[in-house]
Amino acid sequence: MNIITLLTPKENTFYLDSRSTIRQVLEKLDYHKFTSVPLIDKEGHYVTTLSEGDVLRHIKNNCNFDIEVAESCTVDKIEIYRPYKALDISSSIQEVLKLALEQNFIPMVDDRGMYIGIIQRKGIIKYFYENFKKQYKL
Repeated sequence: MNIITLLTPKENTFYLDSRSTIRQVLEKLDYHKFTSVPLIDKEGHYVTTLSEGDVLRHIKNNCNFDIEVAESCTVDKIEIYRPYKALDISSSIQEVLKLALEQNFIPMVDDRGMYIGIIQRKGIIKYFYENFKKQYKL
């Protein structure tokens, strides 16, 4: 199986610049109803995945939720509690499945570390479910 068939390309994913402000991140997470989002740098390299929990811990410990501070503080200063691991597009399906047990999605990068999209746990389950149905004619 080629993992590229499971890839949601970058242009169809939600991601943010690693220099976004906390306010920008909060507004986008709220608007799109996501709980975590990949961060990429200005060149397009995958940096990390930021969760709502990471942002809330940072606000609690550093900002006291002052909106002016949230407008000037960039997310690259936030400590990531549970970093998402990215995989290279040449990774095996075994590596993808193992990581999918721990992460809702897997950020995918090319051989230069450039963010190219994600593989969602939901997409993996759907793929195997559809093949299971075909195999057992359900």
